[in-house]
Amino acid sequence: MFTLQSPAFADHGAIPVRFTAEGDDVSPPLVWSGVPVHTKSLALIVEDPDAPDPTHPRMTWVHWVVVDLPPDIEALEENASLHAMPVGCREGRNDWGRIGYGGPSPPIGRHRYVHRLFALDSSLAHLAHPTKADVMRAIQGHQLAEAVLVGTYQRRHAA
Repeated sequence: MFTLQSPAFADHGAIPVRFTAEGDDVSPPLVWSGVPVHTKSLALIVEDPDAPDPTHPRMTWVHWVVVDLPPDIEALEENASLHAMPVGCREGRNDWGRIGYGGPSPPIGRHRYVHRLFALDSSLAHLAHPTKADVMRAIQGHQLAEAVLVGTYQRRHAA
């Protein structure tokens, strides 16, 4: 079974402040197991489906896009977005228009942050710094498995 976890928070548990815009805004550590045998690459998308208000969501906000993670690795270290990305992978553009990780910063309420890891039967080498939409188009028909981890966060201080 293909699974995704974080040593920093439990599935459906609270994301520590360190990994948010209120904290150090560093990417959380992630670990996975059960990568399918014929996987050529992994792609990661982290998104908030509750934007801007979880009681009246109007959009999904993308926080992190990573493509071409090697299938033989089983983790991303804490703060990987700045300092420890595996060789060969690339970060895409988030909804702030920046390359790399952007931590939770919900304007109101407790939001869910869905971490989706896709095992693919191909590389996404043709995508330089893709958006989520670019990745979702490119992986159609190439998904072998998907692992999901959900964290939650509510700001400590009003926006």
